[in-house]
Amino acid sequence: MSNQQKLSGKVALVQGGSRGIGAAIVKRLAAEGAAVAFTYVSSQGPAQALADSIKQEGGKALAIKADSADAEAIRAAVEHTVESFGRLDILVNNAGVLAIAPLAEFTLEDFDRTYAINVRSVFIATQAAAKHMGDGGRIINIGSTNAERMPFEGGGAYAMSKSALVGLVKGLARDLGPRGITVNNVQPGPVDTDMNPADSDFADSLMGFMAVKRYGHADEIAGFVSYLAGPEAGYITGASLTIDGGFGA
Repeated sequence: MSNQQKLSGKVALVQGGSRGIGAAIVKRLAAEGAAVAFTYVSSQGPAQALADSIKQEGGKALAIKADSADAEAIRAAVEHTVESFGRLDILVNNAGVLAIAPLAEFTLEDFDRTYAINVRSVFIATQAAAKHMGDGGRIINIGSTNAERMPFEGGGAYAMSKSALVGLVKGLARDLGPRGITVNNVQPGPVDTDMNPADSDFADSLMGFMAVKRYGHADEIAGFVSYLAGPEAGYITGASLTIDGGFGA
């Protein structure tokens, strides 16, 4: 089996897959042979264009509108995936929000939404997806290096949400390990996307923290995810694996 087809016959669902890192993950999993469903909230045009491009190349893709703050929408996306492709082998929890503000100005609404999307949605999707997974199932969360290092003001709630995934993944790995399902976090550092471009003033302020003096590329994160989704990663579980150019070193 070629490396490009190591996921042939597998079905994946990516929460938050229409743009940035999520879209790169969708493309990579599809290129390696998986049928890929992915969710989006408001980017219907880009989401459908992504699905169409995969189909044009001979792959299988499905764009599902679902707000990751809505528990029923998450569960419905899982069921839609299984109904459409017949099974579910890989879940990637990529949906996330970033709210930054001084402590005195940080609203409770932003705090609750940060928790709902960055933490609660991971638990809900995992609970729903695990019902359909068998031996060899893979659950991969997109965390953040900020779980371990938050070097600027205003990011406490975000760091909290990503740190919560570290504990959650350890417990879920214990729950699902006896069934042959692995659960891991990928913790990116700064990555060049339209929401966090490498040529911004904010990027300049972070560059001094990097050992490798550049932003990461979405394809690099997708490559890491594809490894964890593949057959060679069956002995890795409960881990939070950092890919951050030395940001946290």
